[in-house]
Amino acid sequence: MTNPLLAPSPLPYGLPPFADLQDADYAEAVRAGLAEHLAEIEAITGSSAAPDFENTAVAMERSGGLLNRAVSAFMTLVSSHGTDGIRALESELMPELSAHEDAVYLNRALYERFAAIPVEGLDPESERLVSEWLAAFRRAGIALDDAGQERLREVNAELTRLGTEYGQRVAKGINEAAVLVTDPAELAGMPEDDRASAAEAAHAAGHGSGWLLTFIQPTAQPHLAVLEDRGLRRRIFEASVSRGSSGGETDVLDLVTAMARLRAEKAELLGFADFAELAVDDQTAPSISAVEDMLGRLAPAAVRNAAGEAAALAEAAGHELEPWDWAFYSAKVRRERYSVDEQALRPYFELDRVLEDGVFFAAGKLFGLTFRERADLTGYHEDVRVWEVLDADGSGLGLFLGDYFARPTKRGGAWMNSLVEQSRLLGHSPVVINNLNVPKPPAGEPALLTLDELRTVFHEFGHALHGMLSDVQYPRFSGTNVPRDFVEYPSQVNEMWIFDPDVVANYARHHATGEPLPAETLARLDAARLWGEGFATTEYLGASLLDLAWHRLRRGEEPQDALAFEAKALADAGVSVPLVPPRYRTGYFQHIFAGGWYAAGYWSYIWSEVLDADTVEWFKENGGLTRANGDTFRRELLSRGNSRDPLASFKAFRGRDADVAPLLARRGLD
Repeated sequence: MTNPLLAPSPLPYGLPPFADLQDADYAEAVRAGLAEHLAEIEAITGSSAAPDFENTAVAMERSGGLLNRAVSAFMTLVSSHGTDGIRALESELMPELSAHEDAVYLNRALYERFAAIPVEGLDPESERLVSEWLAAFRRAGIALDDAGQERLREVNAELTRLGTEYGQRVAKGINEAAVLVTDPAELAGMPEDDRASAAEAAHAAGHGSGWLLTFIQPTAQPHLAVLEDRGLRRRIFEASVSRGSSGGETDVLDLVTAMARLRAEKAELLGFADFAELAVDDQTAPSISAVEDMLGRLAPAAVRNAAGEAAALAEAAGHELEPWDWAFYSAKVRRERYSVDEQALRPYFELDRVLEDGVFFAAGKLFGLTFRERADLTGYHEDVRVWEVLDADGSGLGLFLGDYFARPTKRGGAWMNSLVEQSRLLGHSPVVINNLNVPKPPAGEPALLTLDELRTVFHEFGHALHGMLSDVQYPRFSGTNVPRDFVEYPSQVNEMWIFDPDVVANYARHHATGEPLPAETLARLDAARLWGEGFATTEYLGASLLDLAWHRLRRGEEPQDALAFEAKALADAGVSVPLVPPRYRTGYFQHIFAGGWYAAGYWSYIWSEVLDADTVEWFKENGGLTRANGDTFRRELLSRGNSRDPLASFKAFRGRDADVAPLLARRGLD
């Protein structure tokens, strides 16, 4: 049979025909795409015509169609349905893809053609395309001599291998960390639907009986907030924080120290003091010292607030507080002080209703979008749902895929990715995916969300909107292809609609009775808004500052003892709080070590939040959930991608540069 990936998909919007694909098809298509792309580049560099915008820049934007199609489909499975076969292919293909990227960006003939393109008279987006390509060549090492380039290729290849191995060990480790409970008495406090999900998980894992408490990627595990059994809470906490650092085949500390050494060497090769300086070079932040100054301003206030919360929790507990007690007594204090019981809210946050009547409803009010589920279209797993997205005029905008349930083949966390990126040049409409890891309920039972999961649904859909509402000429600038410290901004803004009066009234209804979430409950939630911000900000800053510590190392400074280095880094940064461990520890900090997209950049969440908090104030000042406001946000920001300087897009939208005051107030740091 012909490999379906070798030709453009016949399905609507270019959705890959996953149902017709075998594992071997991905490998064949990726390798065919690599060869085809190199041939396309050779045709560009071998042209006898003088370099110009069309025959060089546009030709490069048009190139790589097969490769992009194959890689986007394959990498979706790597993250979302990484079977043993797919994981084996990942180990094979990732080094080949890394080598190909070097072959493109270290191609001197290609660089010289770009450098020779006349830019006079080009429109702003086209002129930016040339400048962004040239900047990417320089950051990739085009100025190095032959020996330097050869060493850089070796470093990149080894980093890719190590990062792939790190991700696979962490994925295995999160499954192995799950805690099996055989005594039902230990589950006191756990809601019945969570018990049912845990029983299903135990059965799926091959246990004859019992309840399997599966993990999410961060340190803090949701079960800690409800379980009354202190011993079980301790088992869960200790299993969580020891992932990747307790010896055995899932230990990653050897990989981490090797990556730290190689990243420091790479930075040195490229003329930077350390990897953090290299990483910030293409961000909106002006320098890594500006980032450190900001984090340094926030840390003391956050730790002080966390200490105040800890005192209240110790009083509520009546005994010395331990890290595995925090979430349980925090929920208790929230109930007593504010009459807010997060577990009692879950029946009002049923997943399907949150999606259809919350997330999609808000997008309709803001942007005129409608969503039509397409049962005739399938994804890469039976849990994936597909919606066609229609614009305000009824025209087809693209596809949205939702993959919300946890499974052993899916990596932890939540994310958005694109299967097809919008581009007017290529005539492509967007196909985007949201992934979460909500425990899957038994068949026929509702999926009830925690507040954190509710927030994540809205957050990830903000990324999806960024991809779906893109309106750019060139694929390089499409949707979320923006600097890392800007990419979280639109997703954070979308969280503001969770408790907007019109939105919450439309979706927050008891799944069994249909009763709306009482207005007084919403008022109590608002009153409790700052409770827990000390913990949340401190655990986030701990991870951010740990990330920077690893990437401020210079060549030869990598530690022999990774955990000792971690402890010292947190202490030196003023965020060593035993009761509040970092959101991610070195052993499972997938953001920065598996693939490295957030390497030396986990701080970008709070950098983006400055823009987000200021934007929320703009919406409030201008009437909130209206089409006029949505259209302005779409026109000036969401549709622009990276087709102009993202901070210029923010300024065009807001009318000025961002103000940090709303962020400080939101987190109780003012």
